[in-house]
Amino acid sequence: MTNGSTGSFPAAALDWLAPAEPGTVLAIGRPSAVTANRLAERGNTVLLSDKSGSAVRAVRRRYPSLQTVAAAPDALPFVPCCFHQLLVAQGLHLLPSSLVLDEFARVLAPGGQLAVLHTARDDSVPWVRRLAKILQEYDPDAMTGGAELYSVAAIAASPHFPVVEHRSFRLWTPITRDGLLEMVSSAPRLSVLEQPEADHLLGEVGRLYDTSARAPEPLLLPYSVLCWRAVVDHSELSAAIRTGDEGFGITFPW
Repeated sequence: MTNGSTGSFPAAALDWLAPAEPGTVLAIGRPSAVTANRLAERGNTVLLSDKSGSAVRAVRRRYPSLQTVAAAPDALPFVPCCFHQLLVAQGLHLLPSSLVLDEFARVLAPGGQLAVLHTARDDSVPWVRRLAKILQEYDPDAMTGGAELYSVAAIAASPHFPVVEHRSFRLWTPITRDGLLEMVSSAPRLSVLEQPEADHLLGEVGRLYDTSARAPEPLLLPYSVLCWRAVVDHSELSAAIRTGDEGFGITFPW
């Protein structure tokens, strides 16, 4: 469950992720479009790739400064070593990590950088913890996200990205009482509650808001902007193949 507003993206996060000098950037997936557009505004030449043609067309309409192409992330239609940076925002956990990391390394130029971004809700704030407790009475899995962050471990395990750096930046997003109620009622499992249960849930959430906010100021929903970057190592891709005197041995299953 996420808030519809993205708030003011921390400039320090983009400063840390952006290439040191303007260059060519490949952004993977429609969720990367917002960050990709910010990189384009900094003078980078940015191409966004998504395997869905409709997603590519939507990005092209929304961000005309971005070049786009429909392609699978594990079969990119580019020559080797043609991008200075490869960006994945909010979607690494949806990709087949071992295949895409090989492909990312192939299209990155020597010294090129893989940049990964994920914005996650920060549940360390007391009122957010109380909200989670309320919602989990109706949906035990509510506000328990974070499994997608484990996908980042695959980067460090890849021989193509041996050193991974990590930074976290705080993002505060204002949310009104109506906005919080809408966010809760639109969550997939909560949206199908029977009317008495839904009314009781929204009543509890409304009371939480009223006792936590300092009117007329809205509550601030906290997020952590989690960033990773890793410089590509091509040694595994360019290593010579040694077969020995007897060549390859192949065993057939029949």
